[in-house]
Amino acid sequence: MSTTSLPKPDRAVALRTALLAAGFTADGLLDLLGAPAYAALARSETVPALRAARSHGDGPLPSLVRLFLLQSPVPYAHAAAALPVEDALADGWLSRETGADGEDTVRATVDVRPYGGPDGEDWFIVSDLGCAVGGAGGIGSREEGVVLGVGGASTTLAGITVRVPVGSALDLGTGSGIQALHAAHHATRVTATDVNPRALEFTRLTLALSGAPEAELLAGSLFEPVGEATYDLIVSNPPFVISPGARLTYRDGGMGGDDLCRTLVQQAGAHLNPGGYAQFLGNWQHVEGEDWHDRVRSWVPRGCDAWIVQRDVQDVTQYAELWLRDGGDHRSDPAEYARRYEDWLDEFEARGTKAVGFGWITLRRTGAAEPSIVVEEWPHSVEQPLGDAVLAHFARQDYLREHDDAALLAGYFQLTEEVVQEQVGAPGAEDPEHVVLRQHRGMRRATKVDTVGAGFAGVCDGSLSAGRILDAIAQLVEEDPVVLRDRTPEAIRMLVEQGFLDPVPGPAAR
Repeated sequence: MSTTSLPKPDRAVALRTALLAAGFTADGLLDLLGAPAYAALARSETVPALRAARSHGDGPLPSLVRLFLLQSPVPYAHAAAALPVEDALADGWLSRETGADGEDTVRATVDVRPYGGPDGEDWFIVSDLGCAVGGAGGIGSREEGVVLGVGGASTTLAGITVRVPVGSALDLGTGSGIQALHAAHHATRVTATDVNPRALEFTRLTLALSGAPEAELLAGSLFEPVGEATYDLIVSNPPFVISPGARLTYRDGGMGGDDLCRTLVQQAGAHLNPGGYAQFLGNWQHVEGEDWHDRVRSWVPRGCDAWIVQRDVQDVTQYAELWLRDGGDHRSDPAEYARRYEDWLDEFEARGTKAVGFGWITLRRTGAAEPSIVVEEWPHSVEQPLGDAVLAHFARQDYLREHDDAALLAGYFQLTEEVVQEQVGAPGAEDPEHVVLRQHRGMRRATKVDTVGAGFAGVCDGSLSAGRILDAIAQLVEEDPVVLRDRTPEAIRMLVEQGFLDPVPGPAAR
């Protein structure tokens, strides 16, 4: 594990003030670099940003870009124009070098990356140099304790997390602290844990430089550091990679197969307060002869509702190649690369693994005798952030659990905003072959409905009960209303569960 000393956060407020004064923010970088170079930087591709910074001279903002994002040496005088440079040197944010020409330059000791908060806050994520995302060349370090910054997985988890005021939140496996930073925005008390002590120090720096309250920082694996404590919100972007060994702490959990994700999910229920949420990213094995839905469903702890979404699936060769590149193994000796590749395939073969799924797992502690467990595959594009969509999903599950078919028909519904109807059929045909309802927000689902379903959804504006709407439709299509009432509740449940219809109070209750 790396033993490199990290900066002290004691004077982070003054450093933050200087960064903001120079415009070293997410919006400032976008304005300076332009959208293509800014996007490339997020992929750890630095050439476009280098060109853009060069074109803007040696002012404070271009100097900070070279210093903290491009990890280039900057003349002492240029750094001093942007920062309290002597304090930054004393506290370990910078190091000084004297060139052959006698001129002093400074270098950053850590990556400091501007990050925009959900309400326009100017935050900063602090991580190891060259490890903000990974990029085409891999993470840039093979040290076991390397700490990465903001990547696609961490922003995905931040986007799906439920954002309501809570008393307590736990960020398990905090890394550079992005989830703890978000949680500090709406939780009274935040606890962050990590098996890597360096990660806790990076989280301390991230919170301090972002102007966020301090968090309780605890070292240890899984829930061991918190004992029997319970929380209103638990989030984790764990080391979920299914790998032969535990070379890299940030990604390799050190347990066999998908045991780390399974253990994390199974233990989470005991650490949730009633009504609390636990939200994780995870990988799971697709094992020969086993339905992956059943595999992950079996992880859900007693007393919890669950919504599990598989976003992607890769065969074992694709998966191995992805993480070999992530670790920079593709840049090693070809024989060494081949040996490591063989190790991954041996591991999968021994476990009967044919593919690996990636997705989101959300638990809610309800104590319900009949929990709602939804396991689905949705590889299509979604609209982030999805925190409100997660809340709405579980609210709909409550409604459906509490309403039998008779109550459903007596209920009132409203077509969700941004839902459109598409009719699909041959050009010039009198009737469509089928009708599709499509969402343009949230999960962006699409579902095929029959004529009755399309007519029912189109009329739902909260003014008539479901039963009365069906009676009117039965008269129009000349069908027995009793038969229509008997066969339609299942379709209504589907439209409610998938978010096409929202239950609303009846006219008398408004």
